[in-house]
Amino acid sequence: MTNPRGSSRGLTICVLPVFFIIAIFGGCSFESKGPKCEIFPPTGGKGAIVVVASGYSGPGLYRDFSSKLAELGYYTVLMDGKDLFDPGSLGLIVPGMENLQTVIAESKSSPQAIPGKVSLVGFSVGGAGVLSYGTKLKDLVSAVVAYYPAITTLGRDMKTFAAGFQTPVLLFAGVKDLYQDCCLIHTMRELARAPKTVPFELVEYPKAHHGFNLKALPSAYRSEDTADSWARTVAFLNRLHPPGGK
Repeated sequence: MTNPRGSSRGLTICVLPVFFIIAIFGGCSFESKGPKCEIFPPTGGKGAIVVVASGYSGPGLYRDFSSKLAELGYYTVLMDGKDLFDPGSLGLIVPGMENLQTVIAESKSSPQAIPGKVSLVGFSVGGAGVLSYGTKLKDLVSAVVAYYPAITTLGRDMKTFAAGFQTPVLLFAGVKDLYQDCCLIHTMRELARAPKTVPFELVEYPKAHHGFNLKALPSAYRSEDTADSWARTVAFLNRLHPPGGK
């Protein structure tokens, strides 16, 4: 299903309160040797887990998004998307599935997290990562959200790729996204058309480029598309993975 949206600009920049970030370690716990991640605890009590995978630039631009999820009551874990998928690794194999499973397992050990399934939100390379690995973990993952995922660079047949999905997917794409040919709209549409056994929705933004929801990128930022994608993300998560757990 494809839903086009319009445009406008605005919104003031939200500054992330320092106290939301309670940990920046070599992993999601003091003992971890896994991928680095940042923890955004729920505003009160315990919260269902959402793992956020950043774009290629690293976690910095995605802290505000993670903080907003925590304000909704989610136990939010922000990881570097390159720990899932790194097209610039020059032949080095990134253990994306292992890294994702490690982050999920360690997140569940927190006293502020509700154990059980988690949801995943990924951006660009992180979006490609959660689509590649998270959608195969139906026993661990309840839903996957991908913003302008770098799936064009995967070089995969989209029919075969889509056939492996085992979790519901919500995907956002900018029609004008030409960033390093990573997220071309024709690839997104090909993925949307491919047969699947789980719910899938592609939402297109006709005037959007890569990173359309990042305020730190004024040349790409689109306020209306940002608000719409956030509202759809929240509704999708509330339906499949509410902050208070099922």
